Amino acid sequence: MGATRFPSPIGELVITASDSGLTGVWFPGKGPVAAARPNERGPASALLARATEQLAEYFAGTRTTFDLPLDGGGTPFERRVWDALRTIRYGTTLSYGELARRLGDVRATRAVGAANGKNPIPIIVPCHRVIGADGALTGFGGEKPHPHHRPLSSRHRRERSTHRLRWGPGAQTLAARA
Repeated sequence: MGATRFPSPIGELVITASDSGLTGVWFPGKGPVAAARPNERGPASALLARATEQLAEYFAGTRTTFDLPLDGGGTPFERRVWDALRTIRYGTTLSYGELARRLGDVRATRAVGAANGKNPIPIIVPCHRVIGADGALTGFGGEKPHPHHRPLSSRHRRERSTHRLRWGPGAQTLAARA
């Protein structure tokens, strides 16, 4: 297991990885605080270097998808939700209900919201692209929005703007791939 710190426009992130994939992206004040030694070697270290490079490109506006292996744990249902999150096109949003429908059970809206809230790899697994039925950035079950959603909501507005300018209506799906 390795970890590194990444200074981003939304605060310093801590990124964690196992030898097989990313295990977490942690916002300021959340998650592990230890960071890998700069001279550490091994699969996790190489993966962390790729992750920081791709996150830097994303925040610079030159990357819309991530090509990183993931090892976020979770239940089988949570992993299905997180995989579905990765198919939400850059610059677009989806409601919890629509995501539940795509997963085959419109009655699972709250469960989808709960799984979205447990996403250990935000940004790369874009939970910030899921919104309430009224179009508002919401928490889960009527709670306040998660703290990491506030800074990402401004990033998402830029995503939407960039998406319209670059690809326009009817653009091909730009799904994140593992």
